[in-house]
Amino acid sequence: MTGLLQCLQAVLLMLATACAAASGAAAQEPFYKGKRLTVMVNFAPGGSTDIEGRLFARHIAKHIDGQPAIVVQNMDGAGGLNGTAYVGEVAPKDGTMLGFLGGAAWQYASEPERHRIDLRTYEFIAYQPGTTVYYVRSDVAPGMKQATDIAKAQGLIAGGNGVHNARDLIIRLTLDILGVPHQYVTGFRSGQTVRLALQRGEVNFFAEPASAYRGAVEAQLVKPGVAIPVYFDPTYNGETLTASKQADGLDLLPFQELYRKVKGAPPSGQLWDVYLTVLSLTSAMGRVVALPPGAPPQAVAALRTAVTRLNHDPAFAEEATKAIGFAPDFEAGPETNRQVRRALVVKPEIRAFVADYIKSASK
Repeated sequence: MTGLLQCLQAVLLMLATACAAASGAAAQEPFYKGKRLTVMVNFAPGGSTDIEGRLFARHIAKHIDGQPAIVVQNMDGAGGLNGTAYVGEVAPKDGTMLGFLGGAAWQYASEPERHRIDLRTYEFIAYQPGTTVYYVRSDVAPGMKQATDIAKAQGLIAGGNGVHNARDLIIRLTLDILGVPHQYVTGFRSGQTVRLALQRGEVNFFAEPASAYRGAVEAQLVKPGVAIPVYFDPTYNGETLTASKQADGLDLLPFQELYRKVKGAPPSGQLWDVYLTVLSLTSAMGRVVALPPGAPPQAVAALRTAVTRLNHDPAFAEEATKAIGFAPDFEAGPETNRQVRRALVVKPEIRAFVADYIKSASK
């Protein structure tokens, strides 16, 4: 009887051990195993945000533990605002939709009241610094042969995606800081559609991220002699201006240096202060990768780890360099939420000025 009891106890112990092992294995199972992850891009297909978002999506899956199936979804309109809103308001909160958002930081910081959900409540996975390159048709009177000729431009027509769009804002700001008279035409669905309009002569001045400039503008417009590059945005961290690595190899000056070359003194004044404020968000956080508010902590952790791995992926770097001229380097870590949320606060006087500035473009 004693032997039978001991045997029964041994069997029960083995069953308990097996259950515990199974439970432990289930607990350690990757969050994304067997799931599908949708990457929402907040601009239309074909633009720079879309190109970079699809590049990101193609390579991120292999770095996510569990390797979920990845699909890309675009949402355009209102200069990318609709896509950003969709991620926060409509997207499932279970970690299965990830926003790859261009211009979102400035859109929120300048007019938070336009967002029904506070962008600061999103779960920020990563952000990517970037720069913008400005170019003009070479046939703009009296003839654009070198970058400093922009100061003499006559009949300049600047294109854009939407009055609230950060890129539109800095296009107008830089031209106004330089004192270049211009007409502003906006409402194009993407950078690609503005580029096509410029090729047709409907607009003659535009700016695009370095990725789009290297990947499309150089081949389509600069090499054939249709347009010339004029300047690029420096990176601004709130204290110092530096040249972005994305501009390496371009025979081009950052905006403040071109201004100094034209005017003989550094830029200053209210418009310059607003420009710096916009840069602190757009250059440091040109692309933001985020989950909706309330997303599972396991999803946040898994995706941040994956982005960190992506930064060291030679295949990603190689394809990115071929497609957009450089390998994006994302900032991702435990401080990401705090860093982004802090940056999303803009002084009331700057917000008030920008609101009036935007209204003036709508008249």
